[in-house]
Amino acid sequence: MAAQLVSRMLRRVLKSSVRGCSSGAPVTQPGPGEPSQSASEELSRRRQFLREFAAPFSAFLTDGFGRHHSYLRISLTEKCNLRCQYCMPAEGVPLTPKADLLTTAEILTLARLFVKEGIDKIRLTGGEPLIRPDVVDIVAQLHQLEGLRTIGVTTNGINLARLLPQLQKAGLSAINISLDTLVPAKFEFIVRRKGFHKVMEGIHKAIELGYSPVKVNCVVMRGLNEDELLDFVALTEGLPLDVRFIEYMPFDGNRWNFKKMVSYKEMLDTLRQQWPELEKLPEEESSTAKAFKIPGFRGQVSFITSMSEHFCGTCNRLRITADGNLKVCLFGNSEVSLRDHLRAGASEEELLRIIGAAVGRKKRQHAGLFLMLQDSPPALPNTSSWDPLSIQGLRHRPSVSNQVSTLWKRCPVPQTPSLAQWQLGSGSPQRHYSSHPDSDTNPKCLSPLSQASASHSGTLSTSDQLTHVDTEGRATMVDVGSKPDTERVAVASAMVLLGPVAFKLVQENQLKKGDALVVAQLAGIQAAKLTSQLIPLCHHVALSHVQVRLELDSTRHAVAIQTSCQAQGPTGVEMEALTSAAVAALTLYDMCKAVSRDIVLGEIKLISKTGGQRGDYHRT
Repeated sequence: MAAQLVSRMLRRVLKSSVRGCSSGAPVTQPGPGEPSQSASEELSRRRQFLREFAAPFSAFLTDGFGRHHSYLRISLTEKCNLRCQYCMPAEGVPLTPKADLLTTAEILTLARLFVKEGIDKIRLTGGEPLIRPDVVDIVAQLHQLEGLRTIGVTTNGINLARLLPQLQKAGLSAINISLDTLVPAKFEFIVRRKGFHKVMEGIHKAIELGYSPVKVNCVVMRGLNEDELLDFVALTEGLPLDVRFIEYMPFDGNRWNFKKMVSYKEMLDTLRQQWPELEKLPEEESSTAKAFKIPGFRGQVSFITSMSEHFCGTCNRLRITADGNLKVCLFGNSEVSLRDHLRAGASEEELLRIIGAAVGRKKRQHAGLFLMLQDSPPALPNTSSWDPLSIQGLRHRPSVSNQVSTLWKRCPVPQTPSLAQWQLGSGSPQRHYSSHPDSDTNPKCLSPLSQASASHSGTLSTSDQLTHVDTEGRATMVDVGSKPDTERVAVASAMVLLGPVAFKLVQENQLKKGDALVVAQLAGIQAAKLTSQLIPLCHHVALSHVQVRLELDSTRHAVAIQTSCQAQGPTGVEMEALTSAAVAALTLYDMCKAVSRDIVLGEIKLISKTGGQRGDYHRT
């Protein structure tokens, strides 16, 4: 684009013997008998002049710290056809009335104004921008703006394969596709919708149409998808992808906790254990990404370090929301309504003054978040047992699924070892125990997790001692002979995500195997009674009562399981309750597996326990 502009400028100025241009650079045409100057020499001379006497960047788009804002993100809609766990609740969010949203004409008016002042890149976002009916027309009209170099879109990919040929013809030049997992069942759990194969089809279509690189955005969350890092990187061997790992960031409603964040350095360490030859690429000015490449791979890997190493100092981004508010910082609460001023008849000069005032108030960095991070304890290792999104059942599988490989057609997807294997390698976090007794002749657990305690109420105390290990480090059964008998009650739960087809059959009791809910209930009761035969170091407990309840959740196409066990004895019954919930969930899978194998078992957890020397526990 820049070369074409320079070429057009040269053709114009060479029409006269001596004239000036907007930059003030003299342009001459040789007189009769004079040697003609080559186009390359003229171009080189003009570039040198423009470097030395470049016009100042728009004052309206320059903040108090000298940052020039040349990149504008425009939200086309608040609506989305997915319900990502970390983004919004299952029922969605309240939407702005249509009359209060920017019209297409208003979007283009604002875009034209910003481009005139120096914006050279516009990215269309949402919600999900590709569900807006006139998105192709908007791209085509943006493409007509003189000086706009790049038009990009960030999409969840559901509608991409269908619309991309039209979007490319209209002028779309860059694509970012959000994809947080390569496991179809986990995808459905995260976004609460089907569509994994549509996203894969969209990525393949983008490659087919020549987009390079195709950027794939992956928000990395501990306990959810950090075990897929190697699988994502393996895709870049044969495909022109830029896989961008994004540190989990706080937004309203996603219940952000620093423990959910996997830092850039931790991710990089994991990758380097597999590919020590991973090399850093030069960073572009104002880039938010730290880029790396494995020699011989077609694609590359990037890290968006919004939390651990912010890039506020070089930020060149502004945002316009779907209802017309200007945000100068993604993390800031301050917004200025350009829509209201536009509809009140404000002139371009008045709008520019409003924009300039907002940009001028932009802070040096999104402070506060980093103070919180600096005061937080170190990130837990990948062997963390706590549950960031209540899905303990979702864990690593050895390699990219066959369905994913098939979707890439002839593009090979290397098989990679499991992340657990690399964690046991040199320099990686491991779990240890010591066979050397401490002052109380009890071994200590040296795992970094030994100090972590569950959220609880009452007087329950946790211990850093492994009670099932003797002084020589061997597994042993705890002696409960001296403990008094007390009333013990424990409650546990599990969740089985069936998917819409299996869920409907269960709901209508149409499975060929019979009534899945009744069979699962009986299996849960039986499992509670047989726990000591399944879990080697559990004591046999004479249960006085077992209750298994299963409830249908139509919003998630799931079955919620809750189990309760009760006994009078010297040891607790939480293992009985957990075993009951887990086996009931497994039984549901067995009953439904002929219909679907995309069933997800998760959220197996202790809800409460009462009785015993350590007091009561209630999950909060």
